[in-house]
This record gives sequence, C-alpha cells and structure tokens, in this order.
Amino acid sequence: MINAIQAMPGGGSITIELDAIDDKKDDDQLTWTIIKFHDSGKGIPKEQLGQIFDFYYSTKSAGTGLGLSVAQQIIEEHGGRIEVKSKVETGSTFSIFLPKIKKND
Repeated sequence: MINAIQAMPGGGSITIELDAIDDKKDDDQLTWTIIKFHDSGKGIPKEQLGQIFDFYYSTKSAGTGLGLSVAQQIIEEHGGRIEVKSKVETGSTFSIFLPKIKKND
C-alpha cells in the first residue's frame, strides 16, 4: 500500500481485490487465494521490473530496497508467489497468490 501511495504523488486511486481460483494445472490442484493491489500511479518501466524484488534495489532516494524483497520472501515461505504487471503512466498491479489451507490439512 505504501508503495502504491508513493507512486501517486499527485493523487490517484488504489483498488484491492480478493479472489480465489482452482488451479487445475497445479499437480496438487490447489485452490489459491489472490489479493490484487492496483494503483493508477506512474508505473514501472520494463527495464526495472526484473529488479524490483532484488534486495537493496530501490529507485527512491530514501528507500532501503528491502520492502518488496522481504514481502516476496515471506509470501514464498508460505507456499505462494507474487506477480507484477505494470505500464508506465497507467499504473501497476501486484498480485499475491497464497495457497488455500484446507481444514483437514
């Protein structure tokens, strides 16, 4: 959320969506809970997208470059993944996929 807000210094909108899907391609046929954060900010240039999850990578003057890399690590440790789609001058969408835990597991 903080990154989305900072990507819109002149204001904008943030949308949060919650969804679930059955992944029949997955060997375990998992059900995924998906949380999407979409902002109408400045977007991320293609040449930077491959680096945004790297430790200590930041384009912010006061940034530590730890936020997204730590978030990715936590999500992956819970069996999930994080994906990003972005278009310059349009905004970014970060999607967090977490496996649904069955009560019987």
